[in-house]
Amino acid sequence: MQLANVFSFSLLKFVVCGFSARRPCLLAMCLGLLLSQGCAMLQRPSDIAAPTDTTAQPAAPKAPPAPSSLVPAQPTAKKSSAVQARLPQTGEASWYGPQHQGKQTASGTIFDQAQLTAAHPGLPFGSKIKVTNLANGKSVEVEITDRGPSAENRIIDLSQAAAKALEMIDSGTATVRLELSSGQ
Repeated sequence: MQLANVFSFSLLKFVVCGFSARRPCLLAMCLGLLLSQGCAMLQRPSDIAAPTDTTAQPAAPKAPPAPSSLVPAQPTAKKSSAVQARLPQTGEASWYGPQHQGKQTASGTIFDQAQLTAAHPGLPFGSKIKVTNLANGKSVEVEITDRGPSAENRIIDLSQAAAKALEMIDSGTATVRLELSSGQ
């Protein structure tokens, strides 16, 4: 650190003596470098410990993990406040597609309107649900990958592929029954 101060003083002396009258641009650049070096010396020392959490109950001291056991953090799915859902369930279904194509769902997967997926406010992600259109008797099995629907009077939002299988594309909505898939 003292070497840096000696260097800074020598640089300042050189700049003031040699360039003060003739080259103001060089003087400004050297002063800028000097200031940036001073700011760099103001960084927080790395040997200061980070604050610890004092809200938890004291526990037995633990050994720090070995460097080889550290794993980089993986992206996590968005948190959602899923409500408990009971099946069977009957109500209005709608479908969503092009406007959400390629976007990340609440479960962390990428939405593909050609897949048999759905959004439900409370069923666990990855659940396989049998959806039956009560108007025509058509059924399809979908996987819950997202949260929704946003309309209050609906119980499920289906992908475009699932809506096609239930023959509800033109109407946009249908009265459906949700049941646990026979495979679960």
